[in-house]
Amino acid sequence: MIQIQAALFWAYAIGATFALSAGRQLQIWERLSVGEGPRTRSRVANPYLTLTLLFAAILLVPTGLFVLWQNPSWATMQVAGDREGIWAGFVLFYAGGIPVATLLGFLAAQALVLVGAGYWAYLQTVGGYFLVFGTLVHGWDGRGYERFFATSDEDFANWPKDSVVNNILDFLTSGTFLALLIFGAGVIGTMLLTEIGWLMEGWSLPGADEDRKVPKLLAIAIAAAGVYGLPFLGALTASALMRLLGGLLGLLLFAVIAGAVLLPKRSPVRWLYGLVGIPDRHWRASGDAAKGPAVTADAAVTAGTAVTGTGVTADRPG
Repeated sequence: MIQIQAALFWAYAIGATFALSAGRQLQIWERLSVGEGPRTRSRVANPYLTLTLLFAAILLVPTGLFVLWQNPSWATMQVAGDREGIWAGFVLFYAGGIPVATLLGFLAAQALVLVGAGYWAYLQTVGGYFLVFGTLVHGWDGRGYERFFATSDEDFANWPKDSVVNNILDFLTSGTFLALLIFGAGVIGTMLLTEIGWLMEGWSLPGADEDRKVPKLLAIAIAAAGVYGLPFLGALTASALMRLLGGLLGLLLFAVIAGAVLLPKRSPVRWLYGLVGIPDRHWRASGDAAKGPAVTADAAVTAGTAVTGTGVTADRPG
Protein backbone atom coordinates (compact mmCIF):
# COMPACT_ATOMS: atom_id res chain seq x y z
CA MET A 1 0.00 0.00 0.00
CA ILE A 2 3.04 2.21 -0.32
CA GLN A 3 4.71 3.34 -3.51
CA ILE A 4 6.94 0.69 -5.00
CA GLN A 5 10.18 2.64 -4.78
CA ALA A 6 9.84 2.77 -0.97
CA ALA A 7 8.14 -0.59 -0.41
CA LEU A 8 11.23 -2.73 0.21
CA PHE A 9 12.69 -0.15 2.59
CA TRP A 10 9.40 -0.14 4.50
CA ALA A 11 9.30 -3.93 4.67
CA TYR A 12 12.87 -4.04 6.02
CA ALA A 13 12.08 -1.37 8.61
CA ILE A 14 8.94 -3.20 9.74
CA GLY A 15 10.85 -6.46 10.17
CA ALA A 16 13.55 -4.73 12.20
CA THR A 17 11.00 -2.89 14.35
CA PHE A 18 9.09 -6.09 15.09
CA ALA A 19 12.29 -7.83 16.20
CA LEU A 20 13.30 -4.85 18.34
CA SER A 21 9.86 -4.72 19.97
CA ALA A 22 10.14 -8.40 20.90
CA GLY A 23 13.81 -8.15 21.89
CA ARG A 24 13.40 -9.50 25.41
CA GLN A 25 11.22 -12.39 24.26
CA LEU A 26 13.71 -13.26 21.52
CA GLN A 27 16.50 -13.46 24.07
CA ILE A 28 14.48 -15.87 26.19
CA TRP A 29 13.56 -17.91 23.11
CA GLU A 30 17.24 -18.17 22.21
CA ARG A 31 18.15 -19.35 25.69
CA LEU A 32 15.45 -22.00 25.70
CA SER A 33 16.37 -23.16 22.19
CA VAL A 34 19.94 -23.77 23.28
CA GLY A 35 18.91 -25.26 26.61
CA GLU A 36 16.51 -27.84 25.15
CA GLY A 37 18.67 -28.67 22.17
CA PRO A 38 17.99 -28.41 18.42
CA ARG A 39 16.06 -31.69 18.32
CA THR A 40 13.34 -30.46 20.65
CA ARG A 41 13.05 -26.81 19.62
CA SER A 42 13.96 -25.44 16.22
CA ARG A 43 15.05 -21.82 16.06
CA VAL A 44 13.24 -21.59 12.74
CA ALA A 45 9.98 -22.12 14.66
CA ASN A 46 10.37 -18.74 16.37
CA PRO A 47 6.76 -17.52 16.80
CA TYR A 48 7.72 -13.84 16.49
CA LEU A 49 9.46 -14.47 13.19
CA THR A 50 6.48 -16.48 11.96
CA LEU A 51 4.00 -13.74 12.88
CA THR A 52 6.20 -11.11 11.24
CA LEU A 53 6.29 -13.05 7.97
CA LEU A 54 2.53 -13.63 8.14
CA PHE A 55 2.04 -9.88 8.52
CA ALA A 56 4.13 -9.26 5.42
CA ALA A 57 2.47 -12.00 3.35
CA ILE A 58 -1.15 -11.41 4.41
CA LEU A 59 -1.26 -7.62 4.74
CA LEU A 60 1.66 -5.92 3.01
CA VAL A 61 1.73 -7.90 -0.23
CA PRO A 62 -2.02 -8.04 -1.07
CA THR A 63 -2.67 -4.37 -0.28
CA GLY A 64 0.38 -3.33 -2.28
CA LEU A 65 -0.70 -5.37 -5.28
CA PHE A 66 -4.22 -3.96 -5.08
CA VAL A 67 -2.96 -0.37 -5.11
CA LEU A 68 -0.61 -1.24 -7.98
CA TRP A 69 -3.54 -2.65 -9.97
CA GLN A 70 -5.95 0.14 -9.07
CA ASN A 71 -3.59 3.05 -9.72
CA PRO A 72 -0.30 1.98 -11.34
CA SER A 73 0.69 5.58 -11.95
CA TRP A 74 0.61 6.51 -8.25
CA ALA A 75 2.04 3.16 -7.13
CA THR A 76 5.11 3.64 -9.36
CA MET A 77 5.55 7.33 -8.40
CA GLN A 78 4.29 8.39 -11.85
CA VAL A 79 6.90 6.31 -13.70
CA ALA A 80 4.31 4.06 -15.38
CA GLY A 81 1.20 5.71 -16.72
CA ASP A 82 -0.91 2.53 -16.78
CA ARG A 83 -0.68 -1.25 -16.35
CA GLU A 84 0.78 -1.65 -19.81
CA GLY A 85 3.86 0.21 -18.65
CA ILE A 86 4.62 -2.31 -15.88
CA TRP A 87 6.63 -5.43 -16.67
CA ALA A 88 4.93 -8.55 -15.29
CA GLY A 89 8.19 -9.79 -13.79
CA PHE A 90 8.41 -6.61 -11.75
CA VAL A 91 5.09 -7.46 -10.09
CA LEU A 92 6.46 -10.89 -9.25
CA PHE A 93 9.62 -9.33 -7.83
CA TYR A 94 7.49 -6.98 -5.71
CA ALA A 95 5.30 -9.78 -4.34
CA GLY A 96 8.31 -11.92 -3.42
CA GLY A 97 10.56 -9.08 -2.36
CA ILE A 98 8.33 -7.76 0.42
CA PRO A 99 8.48 -10.92 2.60
CA VAL A 100 12.20 -11.31 1.90
CA ALA A 101 12.97 -7.73 2.90
CA THR A 102 10.84 -8.13 6.03
CA LEU A 103 12.71 -11.32 6.89
CA LEU A 104 16.09 -9.66 6.41
CA GLY A 105 15.12 -6.73 8.63
CA PHE A 106 13.88 -9.05 11.36
CA LEU A 107 16.95 -11.31 11.25
CA ALA A 108 19.38 -8.38 11.24
CA ALA A 109 17.75 -6.73 14.27
CA GLN A 110 17.33 -10.08 16.06
CA ALA A 111 21.00 -10.95 15.62
CA LEU A 112 22.03 -7.61 17.09
CA VAL A 113 19.62 -7.92 20.02
CA LEU A 114 20.89 -11.40 20.86
CA VAL A 115 24.51 -10.26 21.10
CA GLY A 116 23.66 -7.29 23.30
CA ALA A 117 23.76 -4.64 20.56
CA GLY A 118 20.17 -3.52 20.96
CA TYR A 119 20.94 0.10 20.07
CA TRP A 120 22.39 -1.01 16.74
CA ALA A 121 19.24 -3.03 16.16
CA TYR A 122 17.31 0.20 16.73
CA LEU A 123 19.50 1.91 14.11
CA GLN A 124 18.27 -0.70 11.61
CA THR A 125 14.78 0.71 12.03
CA VAL A 126 16.04 4.27 11.81
CA GLY A 127 17.92 3.55 8.59
CA GLY A 128 14.97 1.72 7.05
CA TYR A 129 12.43 4.42 7.82
CA PHE A 130 14.85 7.16 6.79
CA LEU A 131 15.05 5.58 3.34
CA VAL A 132 11.25 5.30 3.24
CA PHE A 133 10.65 8.94 4.13
CA GLY A 134 13.60 10.10 2.04
CA THR A 135 12.11 8.40 -1.02
CA LEU A 136 8.67 9.91 -0.42
CA VAL A 137 9.89 13.39 0.53
CA HIS A 138 12.80 13.91 -1.87
CA GLY A 139 12.88 10.97 -4.25
CA TRP A 140 15.56 10.62 -6.90
CA ASP A 141 14.91 14.01 -8.50
CA GLY A 142 13.83 16.23 -5.62
CA ARG A 143 10.14 15.84 -6.49
CA GLY A 144 9.30 12.92 -4.24
CA TYR A 145 6.48 14.66 -2.38
CA GLU A 146 4.99 15.82 -5.68
CA ARG A 147 4.97 12.24 -6.96
CA PHE A 148 3.34 11.13 -3.71
CA PHE A 149 0.53 13.70 -3.75
CA ALA A 150 -0.19 13.41 -7.50
CA THR A 151 -2.78 10.73 -8.21
CA SER A 152 -1.80 10.30 -11.88
CA ASP A 153 0.94 11.14 -14.32
CA GLU A 154 -1.29 13.88 -15.70
CA ASP A 155 -1.70 15.46 -12.27
CA PHE A 156 2.05 15.20 -11.78
CA ALA A 157 2.70 16.97 -15.09
CA ASN A 158 0.24 19.73 -14.13
CA TRP A 159 1.58 20.09 -10.57
CA PRO A 160 3.39 23.43 -11.20
CA LYS A 161 0.22 24.99 -12.60
CA ASP A 162 -1.52 25.05 -9.20
CA SER A 163 -0.57 25.72 -5.59
CA VAL A 164 0.84 23.03 -3.31
CA VAL A 165 -2.20 23.33 -1.04
CA ASN A 166 -4.66 22.75 -3.89
CA ASN A 167 -2.67 19.81 -5.20
CA ILE A 168 -2.66 18.20 -1.77
CA LEU A 169 -6.39 18.85 -1.35
CA ASP A 170 -7.02 17.17 -4.71
CA PHE A 171 -5.12 14.13 -3.47
CA LEU A 172 -7.00 14.03 -0.15
CA THR A 173 -10.33 13.96 -1.99
CA SER A 174 -9.31 11.24 -4.47
CA GLY A 175 -10.21 7.57 -4.60
CA THR A 176 -6.53 6.70 -4.21
CA PHE A 177 -6.40 8.40 -0.84
CA LEU A 178 -9.62 6.66 0.23
CA ALA A 179 -8.09 3.28 -0.62
CA LEU A 180 -4.91 4.19 1.27
CA LEU A 181 -6.98 5.30 4.25
CA ILE A 182 -8.88 2.02 4.40
CA PHE A 183 -5.81 -0.15 3.91
CA GLY A 184 -3.77 2.02 6.25
CA ALA A 185 -6.24 1.50 9.06
CA GLY A 186 -5.77 -2.25 8.75
CA VAL A 187 -2.06 -2.47 7.92
CA ILE A 188 -0.64 0.36 10.01
CA GLY A 189 -3.12 -0.27 12.81
CA THR A 190 -2.12 -3.93 13.01
CA MET A 191 1.55 -2.98 12.80
CA LEU A 192 1.35 -0.50 15.68
CA LEU A 193 -0.76 -2.80 17.85
CA THR A 194 1.73 -5.61 17.31
CA GLU A 195 4.73 -3.47 18.16
CA ILE A 196 3.09 -2.01 21.27
CA GLY A 197 1.77 -5.42 22.32
CA TRP A 198 5.21 -7.01 22.06
CA LEU A 199 6.77 -4.14 23.98
CA MET A 200 4.18 -4.54 26.74
CA GLU A 201 4.72 -8.29 26.78
CA GLY A 202 8.46 -7.78 27.10
CA TRP A 203 8.04 -5.33 29.96
CA SER A 204 6.16 -7.99 31.91
CA LEU A 205 9.15 -10.36 31.84
CA PRO A 206 11.83 -10.62 34.55
CA GLY A 207 14.31 -7.76 34.57
CA ALA A 208 12.18 -5.38 32.51
CA ASP A 209 11.47 -2.99 35.37
CA GLU A 210 15.20 -2.49 35.81
CA ASP A 211 15.66 -1.49 32.18
CA ARG A 212 12.58 0.68 31.66
CA LYS A 213 13.16 4.06 33.33
CA VAL A 214 9.84 5.79 32.58
CA PRO A 215 6.11 4.89 32.75
CA LYS A 216 4.84 2.61 30.00
CA LEU A 217 2.79 5.24 28.18
CA LEU A 218 5.74 7.63 28.05
CA ALA A 219 8.03 4.79 26.96
CA ILE A 220 5.68 4.02 24.04
CA ALA A 221 5.65 7.69 23.03
CA ILE A 222 9.47 7.85 23.15
CA ALA A 223 9.73 4.65 21.12
CA ALA A 224 7.34 5.97 18.48
CA ALA A 225 9.22 9.26 18.24
CA GLY A 226 12.51 7.41 17.89
CA VAL A 227 11.34 4.91 15.29
CA TYR A 228 9.12 7.16 13.15
CA GLY A 229 9.62 10.79 14.13
CA LEU A 230 13.42 10.88 14.06
CA PRO A 231 13.76 9.31 10.57
CA PHE A 232 11.08 11.62 9.19
CA LEU A 233 12.87 14.66 10.61
CA GLY A 234 16.10 13.29 9.17
CA ALA A 235 14.53 12.92 5.71
CA LEU A 236 13.28 16.51 5.80
CA THR A 237 16.71 17.75 6.91
CA ALA A 238 18.52 15.76 4.23
CA SER A 239 16.15 17.02 1.54
CA ALA A 240 16.60 20.64 2.66
CA LEU A 241 20.40 20.34 2.68
CA MET A 242 20.42 18.74 -0.78
CA ARG A 243 18.28 21.55 -2.14
CA LEU A 244 20.48 24.23 -0.57
CA LEU A 245 23.94 22.77 -1.16
CA GLY A 246 23.45 20.28 -3.97
CA GLY A 247 23.03 16.52 -3.83
CA LEU A 248 26.54 15.33 -2.96
CA LEU A 249 27.53 18.10 -0.56
CA GLY A 250 24.12 18.06 1.12
CA LEU A 251 24.28 14.31 1.71
CA LEU A 252 27.84 14.52 3.08
CA LEU A 253 26.88 17.26 5.52
CA PHE A 254 23.79 15.31 6.58
CA ALA A 255 25.88 12.19 7.15
CA VAL A 256 28.16 14.16 9.48
CA ILE A 257 25.16 15.56 11.39
CA ALA A 258 23.48 12.14 11.63
CA GLY A 259 26.67 10.54 12.89
CA ALA A 260 27.06 13.22 15.56
CA VAL A 261 23.47 12.72 16.70
CA LEU A 262 23.31 8.92 16.66
CA LEU A 263 26.74 7.45 17.31
CA PRO A 264 28.39 9.08 20.36
CA LYS A 265 28.10 7.20 23.65
CA ARG A 266 26.45 10.21 25.29
CA SER A 267 24.15 11.19 22.43
CA PRO A 268 20.60 12.24 23.38
CA VAL A 269 19.21 9.50 21.13
CA ARG A 270 21.12 6.82 23.04
CA TRP A 271 19.88 8.30 26.30
CA LEU A 272 16.25 8.24 25.15
CA TYR A 273 16.70 4.69 23.86
CA GLY A 274 17.88 3.67 27.31
CA LEU A 275 14.65 4.93 28.87
CA VAL A 276 12.39 2.59 26.88
CA GLY A 277 13.57 -0.71 28.33
CA ILE A 278 14.76 -2.64 25.29
CA PRO A 279 17.30 -5.14 26.68
CA ASP A 280 20.90 -3.99 26.37
CA ARG A 281 22.50 -7.08 27.86
CA HIS A 282 23.93 -10.14 26.18
CA TRP A 283 22.42 -13.50 27.05
CA ARG A 284 25.44 -15.70 26.36
CA ALA A 285 24.52 -19.37 25.90
CA SER A 286 27.35 -21.81 26.50
CA GLY A 287 27.82 -25.19 24.87
CA ASP A 288 27.03 -26.90 28.18
CA ALA A 289 23.44 -25.69 28.17
CA ALA A 290 22.08 -29.10 27.23
CA LYS A 291 23.54 -30.61 30.43
CA GLY A 292 21.27 -28.60 32.66
CA PRO A 293 17.74 -29.52 33.74
CA ALA A 294 14.99 -29.09 31.20
CA VAL A 295 12.96 -25.90 31.63
CA THR A 296 9.77 -25.26 29.72
CA ALA A 297 9.23 -21.94 27.98
CA ASP A 298 6.17 -21.13 30.08
CA ALA A 299 7.99 -21.85 33.30
CA ALA A 300 10.98 -19.77 32.30
CA VAL A 301 8.87 -16.80 31.31
CA THR A 302 6.64 -17.00 34.38
CA ALA A 303 9.24 -17.63 37.03
CA GLY A 304 12.18 -15.98 35.34
CA THR A 305 14.38 -19.04 35.71
CA ALA A 306 17.52 -19.22 33.61
CA VAL A 307 18.55 -22.29 31.68
CA THR A 308 21.70 -23.89 33.07
CA GLY A 309 24.77 -22.69 31.20
CA THR A 310 23.27 -19.31 30.35
CA GLY A 311 24.84 -16.21 31.78
CA VAL A 312 24.21 -12.50 31.66
CA THR A 313 26.83 -9.98 30.70
CA ALA A 314 25.26 -6.98 32.37
CA ASP A 315 27.97 -4.52 31.49
CA ARG A 316 27.81 -5.08 27.76
CA PRO A 317 26.31 -1.96 26.13
CA GLY A 318 23.46 -2.13 23.63
